[in-house]
Amino acid sequence: MTDVNGPKVVVIGGGTGLPVLLRGLRKFPVNLSAIVTVSDDGGSTGRLREDLSMPAPGDIRKVIASMSDVEPTLLSLFQHRFEDGNGLSGHALGNLILAGMTSITGDFYQGIKEISRVFNVKGRIYPIANENMYLKAEFEDGTVVRGESKIPEVNKPIKRVFFDPPHVQPLPEAVRAIKQAELIVIAPGSLYTSIVPNLISWEIKDALRQTNAETVYVCNVMTQEGETADYTASDHIEALHRHVDNPFVDSIVMHGEQIEQTIKYEYEKEHAEPVICDRDELEKMGVRVIQGDIADLHSDGTLKHHEHKIANLLYELL
Repeated sequence: MTDVNGPKVVVIGGGTGLPVLLRGLRKFPVNLSAIVTVSDDGGSTGRLREDLSMPAPGDIRKVIASMSDVEPTLLSLFQHRFEDGNGLSGHALGNLILAGMTSITGDFYQGIKEISRVFNVKGRIYPIANENMYLKAEFEDGTVVRGESKIPEVNKPIKRVFFDPPHVQPLPEAVRAIKQAELIVIAPGSLYTSIVPNLISWEIKDALRQTNAETVYVCNVMTQEGETADYTASDHIEALHRHVDNPFVDSIVMHGEQIEQTIKYEYEKEHAEPVICDRDELEKMGVRVIQGDIADLHSDGTLKHHEHKIANLLYELL
């Protein structure tokens, strides 16, 4: 892991949104840290957790790939997912490497540090926990479900998410990174299953209260069925503040361009729609609204944050 002498930037999240921000920001002269959720329990990750009782490696793998500086072939190999083979089918090679290094070192975080060295990672990567744990959700009607992958399937309004076991000890290095940061960025992603899990341990809540950093939430462009259906931008902020027990977000970054009707139609099939920027509500909450052209149409037909555009905007905040 290589450090850069520059402003300390901490990016928090998981899923597909976090690597996009990190790929863009690593091109700038910043001292970059990523705090990553490890509660996923689906696919290759879920099978490894079941077999080896380790934290979820999938999101960590994506973050290592986004922050590394190695030959493209080695990166492709690390991200490669086996399609055939009895025991290997569905497994990503990087997940197996993380599992192997955890076994060699006897410690998940130590394994991440070793692989980060091999892959010449620019910055530091902190799993939110160094132990095997699961996510639970309580819904507005009082029902409770266990397992990150099962939460969106329930498709009811979510009241709160919490850990099983109840208290998960975050890495002291992650807590210190938040306290010392000059800019904290909450990445876009699944609100309740990729973002909030990083914020709910009391040590992290306390660090967010103590930090002097500008804290920015990069809002999702579209809502997500099973998590944020019908949510406006202020609903996202309210959920973050409710879980941290503190109004900690200073600014929200939103895509400010008109979304074409054809793209909206595609998203309607997934019961998703653009997140409305309810500026008046946000300003009442004391949150500054920053809008820009920060998303592009991806080759798969989805609207995604553009790594260079969003990184430029965030770097300007420093």
